Amino acid sequence: MKVIAWLKPYCGWSNGVRAIFKKYNIEFDDRDIINNPDIYAEMVEKSGQSLSPCVEINGVMLADVSGEEVENYMLSNQIVEASNAEADVPTNAPCTDEEHERMASKTMRFF
Repeated sequence: MKVIAWLKPYCGWSNGVRAIFKKYNIEFDDRDIINNPDIYAEMVEKSGQSLSPCVEINGVMLADVSGEEVENYMLSNQIVEASNAEADVPTNAPCTDEEHERMASKTMRFF
């Protein structure tokens, strides 16, 4: 399985996506869209929009998704089998105020 995730380093939504991949022990390419403007541009080009997280699983793009949505996609398409394991963070939650503060100190390049 090939998985690429365009994520923010500090983000409730991004952390939820990471938690789902951890729950199912799935290796993935975690691409930082905050600290690398070229990665952000790549995400926009591949997904056709500017919101994150974006996840590509075996060539299928899931744009602007939560961890819960990623999990539902993988279960519905029989990519993973249901698991009783708990995710280590909420999988469908926005950024906290602390996460917003961390991101505010970063320079972002928008197109």
